[in-house]
Amino acid sequence: MEFSCIATHDTWRLIPWLEASGEVQMAIDSWLLEQHRLGKHPPTLRFYTWQPVAISLGYHQQDYPEYWHNITWQGKQLDIVRRATGGNAVLHQGDLTYSVVTSLNSGNRRAAYKYICQFLIAGWRSLGVELEYGASKEYRGSDNCFASATEADLVTTEGVKVIGSAQLRKRRAILQHGSMMLNPDAKLFEEVFKQPSPSNILDLIPRKCDRTIVTIIEALTKAAIDCFKISLIPQPLSHREWQDILSNHSLLRY
Repeated sequence: MEFSCIATHDTWRLIPWLEASGEVQMAIDSWLLEQHRLGKHPPTLRFYTWQPVAISLGYHQQDYPEYWHNITWQGKQLDIVRRATGGNAVLHQGDLTYSVVTSLNSGNRRAAYKYICQFLIAGWRSLGVELEYGASKEYRGSDNCFASATEADLVTTEGVKVIGSAQLRKRRAILQHGSMMLNPDAKLFEEVFKQPSPSNILDLIPRKCDRTIVTIIEALTKAAIDCFKISLIPQPLSHREWQDILSNHSLLRY
């Protein structure tokens, strides 16, 4: 199924790369979705990283291991936060998160993933990495989001999952965000999930290419412009917006 963004939304906002705590990042995503749903904010693209290191839980994920509260990274306890979107737990260390908030004409969830993920496939292809959609119909019985790859996720040509995505929809307004595994620490990942660490997507980029986060964001941003046929206006969050975000969100830290 093919569909496009609502015709009036040909100009999006690009919020510059931001490093912040998990609860703040989730509050920003939720705020952007609600403001867009109310018609007060244009579609948005942003990229961010998590500091301190955190584990994010899917909205419906009820149980998780108690020992997660005792794990530390570089002397700091791991944050545990809940996403507004579904799926299983994600360890946010050595990853880059993308977030898209927009409006779509179709209510088909699978088609929405296909539409939004096209910019990820195109962007990584420009960096020399070929990705395709996962094949699983649902998540396996594991806390770990990267233990299986559904049709919402992206895998290498060998079938290794390197990008996991999740959605929340409110009428036509949609939030899709996802984690791209750039350079996960294998020891920490195994301590959290008792499973081997996912592949390092940076290793798939040809050696002659730049592998910095800045270059990756630039490639994905250009791909978004081309795939969605939009203009992107860079604009950081204003002081007033920060006040609104931090004063109205519910803290989802455990």
